[in-house]
Amino acid sequence: METSKVYHIGAAASLMVLIAWLLAWEMAVAPLKPGGSLLALKVIPLLLPLRGVLKRDVYTLQWSSMLILLYFAEGVVRGYSDRDQMSRLMGWGEVALVCIYFACALLYLRPYKKAAKKLARELLDKVNRATHE
Repeated sequence: METSKVYHIGAAASLMVLIAWLLAWEMAVAPLKPGGSLLALKVIPLLLPLRGVLKRDVYTLQWSSMLILLYFAEGVVRGYSDRDQMSRLMGWGEVALVCIYFACALLYLRPYKKAAKKLARELLDKVNRATHE
């Protein structure tokens, strides 16, 4: 299997699992209140890039890799500070899923970034040659 396809599958799968993970955490596994918590609404921002990630949209993968860092911060804070052991474990699981998504997204985007830099360099070289003639 092509490596870019592996990275895309890793990013898409980890995003979908993260959404399910967060819903399960706040609704059933360790909610702040019995019966569920409004914190489950925190998955809504993750639903916004889902379609673009599934379609391999480069722009969506770029901005979602920045958005996902908010969930990294939340996972670390709750992993360290929640009193409930299960909630702490869910926080660290969130951190792991975010790290997988972030790494896969960046590795998937790497060839596109290299191509964009090469194209920009070639364009600058053309402009420099034209201005010096």
